[in-house]
Amino acid sequence: MTVNILYFAQARDLAGRGEESLELAAGANVADALRELRKRHRGLDPLWPHLAIAVDGLLAGLDVPLHAGAEIALLPPVSGG
Repeated sequence: MTVNILYFAQARDLAGRGEESLELAAGANVADALRELRKRHRGLDPLWPHLAIAVDGLLAGLDVPLHAGAEIALLPPVSGG
């Protein structure tokens, strides 16, 4: 199945893109998707512990199952003043 990955803020900068498609086996969950993304984007290594993950607009844990066409957003912490 194909899922869509969205990168925001610092994650976009480190991945060098704003979005991409990812092919996963049927029955995959968020942890499976992140495992594949870690292989593709080693530059994101320092950011992984700090990312929030959303699936279809809702914050999601690693065990959340994915479906074809799911939208996975990588959300770095935000700071500002």
